[in-house]
Amino acid sequence: MTHVKFKNLEKSEMLQMAVFERMEAIVEKFPDLSESKIQVTLEMDNSPHKPGPDLFRVKFHISGGRYDGITVEKTNSNIYVALAEVTDHMLEKLNRFGDRARVKEREKARRIIKSSNIILES
Repeated sequence: MTHVKFKNLEKSEMLQMAVFERMEAIVEKFPDLSESKIQVTLEMDNSPHKPGPDLFRVKFHISGGRYDGITVEKTNSNIYVALAEVTDHMLEKLNRFGDRARVKEREKARRIIKSSNIILES
């Protein structure tokens, strides 16, 4: 389930659809995400005291399920570029998360085999 939250930014149907399209692509590659709650926060940082361009921040947060606790945040002067960057980074992070779990399982299996070999030799 994906929830889009707007902070200091007017709600835009077009922007919301862009977020859902990006999330669909990620969920297709990682089906376990369909069970998780995904919150996407779209925010504009604009300081009235400092001149300069508006900065847009896009934050993905996953809670529940296999990928619980993963958060990725990117900032850019264009909100669509920030959305693309955070999507790419989220794909990398999810890939690494899966790799880490696989490595831990291998290490656990190796330790079990090694300890069973020591017991058999004794």
